[in-house]
Amino acid sequence: MTVYLNFRGEAAEALNFYASVLGGEPQIMRHGEMGAEGPDADLVMHGQLDAPNGMRIMASDIPSFMEAPTGGAGGVSLCLHGDDDALRGYFTALSEGGTVGMPLEKQMWGAEYGDLVDKFGIRWSVNIG
Repeated sequence: MTVYLNFRGEAAEALNFYASVLGGEPQIMRHGEMGAEGPDADLVMHGQLDAPNGMRIMASDIPSFMEAPTGGAGGVSLCLHGDDDALRGYFTALSEGGTVGMPLEKQMWGAEYGDLVDKFGIRWSVNIG
């Protein structure tokens, strides 16, 4: 899975949080490193986390002169699907500081499923089995 997320000043914090859940070390390039000055210099121009499980999350902060997407996380929902028991741990860790919409439980279709919105407003669905 590869996804590119946009934030309003929280991209570095989000990438570090996702690294604590999924593993890996975020690589972060800031606007100031490319010559930007002023209030946007410390914002993330491009960040990337390559987790050991093969997931890649890329992120940036929207500069102050650009309009932010509307509708929560811009309509983004990330789905983790598989038979790996590690998905239970991801669900628990991603829910810290967030809101669980549906607890991770056995469903009528036979799999365990749950969904949540993390502390950065990103919706995650987890389906095990």
